[in-house]
Amino acid sequence: SDETALIALQGPRAVEILKKLTPLDLNAIKYYWFARGKVLGQDAIVSRTGYTGEDGFEVYLPPQLAAALWNALLEAGKPFGLLPCGLGARDTLRLEAKMALYGNDIDDRHTVLEADLGWILKLEKGEFIGKPALAKQKAEGVRRRLVGFEMAGRGIARSHYKILKNGQPIGEVTSGGPAPWLNSNIGLGYVLAEHSAVGTAFDILIRDNPVPARVVPTPFYKRKR
Repeated sequence: SDETALIALQGPRAVEILKKLTPLDLNAIKYYWFARGKVLGQDAIVSRTGYTGEDGFEVYLPPQLAAALWNALLEAGKPFGLLPCGLGARDTLRLEAKMALYGNDIDDRHTVLEADLGWILKLEKGEFIGKPALAKQKAEGVRRRLVGFEMAGRGIARSHYKILKNGQPIGEVTSGGPAPWLNSNIGLGYVLAEHSAVGTAFDILIRDNPVPARVVPTPFYKRKR
């Protein structure tokens, strides 16, 4: 925004790099928590968050300080092979970690239960908008479910590609792309619940050609802690 900039430092060496620029005890910041302190001698917020599935931090500070922090991070990270990356690399990482993208994998047309995010749903914690509908859906079961799949044939699944079973549509791809770490092409998509079990085979319609795929466990990649 006009008031705040964010720079994300992601990867297994994030603590070693960022500690060169701040007196904060980075190891004391738990995952999804944050701390206020000095970074490059300036007031900042440091959160142990990210959109990659890796350990890392996001630093919030005034935008006029962003360039200095960027350059300082690259310098501090030289011994560790730190490189800048863009949104394409981040999207690959978040897909491998099965981190949902709003507007693709999650939106106002799908519930948390359909999106396989039931672990964040706490029906016992008071009233909230949509609670009766979610309670009913949880009791009755979902009609469709977000699954991860791996392409068995050549081809890359993209958002809105149709998912077919025996030639009949059973769902739609929400995200897809190459997974360099896994040396395969992967994706996410909503399918009818009866076709959501791990190992289920179906086809992705790519340029009018059905390409084989199968449901696999997710996340596709999970870092060692």
